[in-house]
Amino acid sequence: MNIGIDTMGGDFAPLEALRGIKKYLSGNENNKKTQLTLFGDEAALSRIIAEEKIPTEMLQVVPTTQVIDMHEHPTKALKEKPQSSIAAGFHYLAGGKTDAFISAGNTGAMLVGALFSLKTIEGILRPVISSIIPKQGGRTGLILDVGLNADCKPEQLNQFATLGTVYARHILDISDPKVGLLNVGEEEGKGNLLTQGAYPLLKANNTINFIGNIEGRDTFNEKADVMVCDGFTGNVILKLAESIYDISRTEGLENAYLNRFNFEIYGGTPVLGIEKPVIIGHGISKATAFCNMIYVAEKMLQTDVLQKLKEAVQQS
Repeated sequence: MNIGIDTMGGDFAPLEALRGIKKYLSGNENNKKTQLTLFGDEAALSRIIAEEKIPTEMLQVVPTTQVIDMHEHPTKALKEKPQSSIAAGFHYLAGGKTDAFISAGNTGAMLVGALFSLKTIEGILRPVISSIIPKQGGRTGLILDVGLNADCKPEQLNQFATLGTVYARHILDISDPKVGLLNVGEEEGKGNLLTQGAYPLLKANNTINFIGNIEGRDTFNEKADVMVCDGFTGNVILKLAESIYDISRTEGLENAYLNRFNFEIYGGTPVLGIEKPVIIGHGISKATAFCNMIYVAEKMLQTDVLQKLKEAVQQS
């Protein structure tokens, strides 16, 4: 197992990326078979590895000389910066030299790289990005899409439900995930053309446990484990959820549930529907987030979840 890491992406690169790697290695005593391939400035990485006393037995450094900044146009940047850490990371992933790739860098470049460097799973209409949502009662939920597909068709939402179900079952360890369609009312027939068209498809989908429409107030309760919506709606909900933790910190609130809104606990967002694991982290990710992104990629590989996604799509 070999996981590629863009060490130059994010506001605190490469220091926090390497501190996250150190944290992963120190807490991973029983799983030392995972190789980590680091893409970045060789001199900077070597200096920080020495300063932080990071063990190097399971590390390989691939030198890169360019960085794709957060503000750059994704497609243009990937084309004009082939020696960047993101471009090199996808080159290794597509060529089979690594098995997964994670980055907290330019989100657009990561999405473009994922969509054009890798093949989509056969039968996938459009890849989707999902995000973890903490639920009351200690449970964890999944919402998708959260930004990749701002405009969707009913068939896409139906497929998102299938993908989300498989991911929740094998990565979040929810044995029979309840799927809810985010809508403006609970009754069948509510909503816009998209949700009205998606409802009967979800109802007829025998690969999922569809419980019907859910409302915004159900986002954080235990009514549904997998919440399906278009990327526009999902991104609004995701950013709202992220703000809850920030507000709790600003207001000095110490609460076990509110603390679970810290995005670093969950690492990053997987792109579902492509042939290999790609994890996109928040631009302000620090060590904990990088460490947990590695764990997410590792679990995706260990559970062979992408093959399970492929089988589920073919059955639906």
